[in-house]
Amino acid sequence: MEKLQVTDKLPRYIQVHSTLEFTRLVCALERAPRVSFLHDYLGKKILSVQMDVLKEKPIVYYTHLENHGHYLCYGLKGGKEESKIVDTTSDASKLYSPIVRIKSLPKTLQPGNGTLDRYQPIELEDMSSLAKLTWGMEEIPFPLFLFPHNDKWLIGVFMNFNDEGTSYFCHVVLDSDP
Repeated sequence: MEKLQVTDKLPRYIQVHSTLEFTRLVCALERAPRVSFLHDYLGKKILSVQMDVLKEKPIVYYTHLENHGHYLCYGLKGGKEESKIVDTTSDASKLYSPIVRIKSLPKTLQPGNGTLDRYQPIELEDMSSLAKLTWGMEEIPFPLFLFPHNDKWLIGVFMNFNDEGTSYFCHVVLDSDP
């Protein structure tokens, strides 16, 4: 008798480098800031946001929670980016992501079982090719992701050319951290 194969549709959690990077992801790289979710993950408090789907599995980016408050605040001060957690949205020059506190995650939002589904890599020749991927886009361009890989760095975007098909990581290989 043939064994019925169960498809894992549980989320994949990916940690970003810092709270600033998470805040940039949910505030600065979106037309309107996304809602952030506060919940437990592996025994620690995190802020998370779903940004993609890979073969029916949500891709959730997260950062560990450093402070408590009601909003992630993103802005520029003296020409530098700043990110902090605040209780009010009192400064109109800043972007705010509301923090929704989840008491307990349903099973459907708990981490998946580690199946080997991956983005298919597409290595591009140069940065201009990477920039051209947003050609003709009416919405805000895709965020760039940067990863160390062996002794190099990969910078690129996650894309799905159609809603049902394979998901790709279109990237350029760099010799050093930009």
